[in-house]
This record gives sequence, structure tokens and C-alpha cells, in this order.
Amino acid sequence: MADPAEGVTAHGMITTGAGVERIVPEFQPVLDSAIDAVRGLPSVSLYLYGSVANGTATVGSSDVDLLALNLPADQARRMEISLTSRFAEVCRSVDVAVAAEAELNADSDEAYGFRVFLRHYCVHLQGPDRGSFRPSYPADRRAARGFDGDIGRSLAIWRREQQLRGTSELARSVARKTLLATAMLVSIHDHGWTTDRRYAAARWAEIEPGWAADLRQLVRWTDVQGAATAARREVDGVLSPTGVIQAIVDAFATQIGLWPEDAAGR
Repeated sequence: MADPAEGVTAHGMITTGAGVERIVPEFQPVLDSAIDAVRGLPSVSLYLYGSVANGTATVGSSDVDLLALNLPADQARRMEISLTSRFAEVCRSVDVAVAAEAELNADSDEAYGFRVFLRHYCVHLQGPDRGSFRPSYPADRRAARGFDGDIGRSLAIWRREQQLRGTSELARSVARKTLLATAMLVSIHDHGWTTDRRYAAARWAEIEPGWAADLRQLVRWTDVQGAATAARREVDGVLSPTGVIQAIVDAFATQIGLWPEDAAGR
């Protein structure tokens, strides 16, 4: 479900509904257990993001999305397995993304996008807070590029893995990433800010009517059930040099700009 509080302030800054006060109480035991799992690790910072953070989660069917800074990947995986099993009646799964603090502080588009994400989309749960003290960020091309300037790189990876990955898995990855890039295009075009994939697909179909059918197809693939209906020829079609994803990459490069390695590698 879309975050109804996501948008732009009167001063052009990104705003979202992420906040500790919006967490549905039924999810609190999951978060308390995650906090307990990292409490003895002083260098680890734990954050909540996604639908549970902005108050749009549904008990029993939503995921709990966590971000852990400076937590080894193997420990994060053990947390995921343990918490998902323990709280199967509360959430569909507990997912723990990991990152190093150095990734946050680097001088790059990727690091800038990470800082925007941490400031506006994450709720601090445990450990040193490396995000909320930062000032708000403007809803501009730099933020959009930070969020999805790697869409060109992603397309290259999907093409390399095209025959190696399962059709439904690839379809869902392609759809979710591409529609987030589309949301950034919509944000810049409309002087607003959104990460809502469904809205972005519908709005960009108004701007580029020739892409409408392909965008609707990508929307269907964003959930597990829809991705399961994807045919290999359909996935091959959107990944082709004349497909909709290449068109989105080209539009992103022109209107927002790709990360330098993407721009050089296209």
C-alpha cells in the first residue's frame, strides 16, 4: 500500500510517513526481538523501513523490512530465518538488509541516495543513529539519481542473467526495479516525489501512452502471484534493445542522469 504522507513540502523537501508513532502495535514484538538480537553489538545500527515504518502494513500479510548497518551478512540471515519462523502469524517474512557505514558516507550518487533513504524512509530502532539527525533532502534530480541511477547497470545484469534465472524470479526483480526508476521519472517530470510503483506506471502511461501496455505488465509482475504468470518470451521482450526497460533507461539518462559507471558502460 502506498504511503499517503509521501510527497514534497512547501519548501521542496521530501516528506514521508515513516515514524515510530505509525508502527502498528501488533508488529512491536517482532521489532523488540530484532532489537534484542543486536543489542550486544555496539557498532550495529538497526532501522525499520517499508510499510511497517509508515503505518500501511497489514498484520499477517506484510513483510517486516529491516536495515542493519555493520552487521555481517551471515548474522543477518540467521536473524531473518529465526524471526520469520517465530512471527509467522504476524508477518509474511522478516527481511534484514545489510550495509556498511562506509557506504553511507562515501562521495557518490549511491551514497547520497542511501543518505536520503535513511533520513526519510527509515525508523531508528537500535544502536548509533546515523540518519535522522541529518537535515531533510530536496526532492530533486540528485535524489532521484541516488535512488535509481543504477537502472542501466541493472539492465545489463538482467541481460547477462537472462537465461540463468527462473522466469518468475527475474520478472519480479525487473518489474520492481524498473517501476521504481519510473517513479523517479514521474517525480522529476511532475515536480513532486513518489516511490509508488503503481501510481508511477499509471502516470507515466499518460505521459508516454505507447508504453502503457508494457507498464501494466510490469505492475502485474511486482507481486509473487503476478510474476508466476510471466512467460519467458514476455520477459525477453521487455529486456530486448527495443523493449520498455531500455526506453526507461534512455529516458532516465536524459532527464535525470545515470551513475557514472552506467553512463560510461551503455
